[in-house]
Amino acid sequence: MQKDKKQLKQEYKLGPRPMGVYLIRNTTNDKVFLGVAQDLGGIINSQRFQLRLGGHRNKALQADWNELGEQSFAFEILEELEPPADPTFDSKNELALMETMWVEELKPYGERGYNQPKLSTEEKLRRIARNRRAVE
Repeated sequence: MQKDKKQLKQEYKLGPRPMGVYLIRNTTNDKVFLGVAQDLGGIINSQRFQLRLGGHRNKALQADWNELGEQSFAFEILEELEPPADPTFDSKNELALMETMWVEELKPYGERGYNQPKLSTEEKLRRIARNRRAVE
């Protein structure tokens, strides 16, 4: 029995999305932008759309995209997280761990990439305190 389009579309919408770590690679200079998502297909489409429209939140990545063109960039999936059978499984924590491991390996900031180094909790608190003092 063949399923109709409507039923197939509904099954797709209800099905699990591939989640994991993705990369946008500048093939001209090998700089990378690393990210994680609970919907890899969705985030890659969103990132490409933002870059094409010129409104990506990462200004350095956007500037290189504008200068070099779309053909100089590759979208890659580095690692996928299998959707767990256990509904209590915390995929956000697992994705954060995967991101940390890939950031440590690739170090995608400075000359090597477009990401910004993550701030320590101590540095975040210092910035909050500094901003509060500036407002008062």
